[in-house]
Amino acid sequence: MGLKQNLHNLKEKYKGTKMAPAFNAIHTFLYLPNEVTHGGTHIKAADDLKRTMNIVIMSLLPILLFGMFNAGYQHYAAIDAAKGITKEFTVLGSFLTMDNFWIGIVKVLPLVIVSYGVGLIVEFIFAVIKGHEVEEGYLVTGMLVPLIVPIDTPLWMLAVAVVFGVVIGKEVFGGTGMNILNPALTIRAFLFFAYPTWMSGDKVWVHDAVNRVGTADAISGETILGSYAQNLTPKYDLWDAFFGFIPGSVGETSAFLILLGAAFLIFTKIGSWRIIVSTFIGAAVMGIIFNAIAANGIITETSKFYGLMSANWYEHLIIGGLAFGAVFMATDPVTASQTNKGKWIYGFLIGFISIMIRVFNPAYPEGVFLAILLMNVFAPTIDHYVVQGNVKRRLKRTKVKTA
Repeated sequence: MGLKQNLHNLKEKYKGTKMAPAFNAIHTFLYLPNEVTHGGTHIKAADDLKRTMNIVIMSLLPILLFGMFNAGYQHYAAIDAAKGITKEFTVLGSFLTMDNFWIGIVKVLPLVIVSYGVGLIVEFIFAVIKGHEVEEGYLVTGMLVPLIVPIDTPLWMLAVAVVFGVVIGKEVFGGTGMNILNPALTIRAFLFFAYPTWMSGDKVWVHDAVNRVGTADAISGETILGSYAQNLTPKYDLWDAFFGFIPGSVGETSAFLILLGAAFLIFTKIGSWRIIVSTFIGAAVMGIIFNAIAANGIITETSKFYGLMSANWYEHLIIGGLAFGAVFMATDPVTASQTNKGKWIYGFLIGFISIMIRVFNPAYPEGVFLAILLMNVFAPTIDHYVVQGNVKRRLKRTKVKTA
């Protein structure tokens, strides 16, 4: 009660001042607000923006923990492979170890701290300047950002990107609920275009791979997409890719945990199942088309596009960042389509375009974030034409009845 009372006293002390939003944010983050509505008719519900954000974070925590273990596992596995050492994989013996988890603590936890620390500071500054309450939208963005970047991303680089993403991707549009671009993907896009050598290639996905270049025990962090982009056979099988025992961004490797997160979001009615399903359908359709092109000899095996075109369409669904993007990025309720039919179109085009970019850009064989950002821009247009189509159909029915 002492902490609660002290926070309440500070809240009352600074009430009506510039600093009021900052103290209100701290108070309501820890305790239920004591403000109630008066008069009028209101819908009573247990959910609010903060609870919604917390549910999404809960679905991301298993992915974060897995990514922390996988960071260490990929690091030590790559070192052993460089030395010619092969070990039989066991989950308890090789993966769930303190050595692996320590790498995750040292490398992944600082990414989370910087993401939240810098992002929330920017949010507090804008709340004080504009005189509005601190918005909870960054609670999810702050967790998403560390999961979609390479393990060795410099912290200063991440901090710069977070400032850019929060300011340009959200605040300039008016804050949470007003942005047209997903803030986390805006941050990822800034990193990719500003610092491309840190965001792509074979050496950024495994901890310490860059520092070992040119040494006797130099290690490779080549992903499955990277292997296909070079027309090589990946050294990981489909089950490794499905469960996530492969190199990649911190939180994008385990399709299994991502699908569990999707089930949780759909069950709690936070995530749109229409967008998730249609994204996978769009990706599958584009993958089948490319498989047909490769099988019919339209392109030769020497083509730089052949490797990714010939990859089985169902592999495209679980490798790279497609699954993570479909579940946690494309379903952002602010930047996605709002109409039911629009959600099907929106998701389908994200999946379709993602595989297209993935195949035709072998230098960076991952196009999910670009496809989602592109469709963020077109989501209002999709909804507009869906609504106009419904209006026209209703007008036609009205004319028939009055005739």
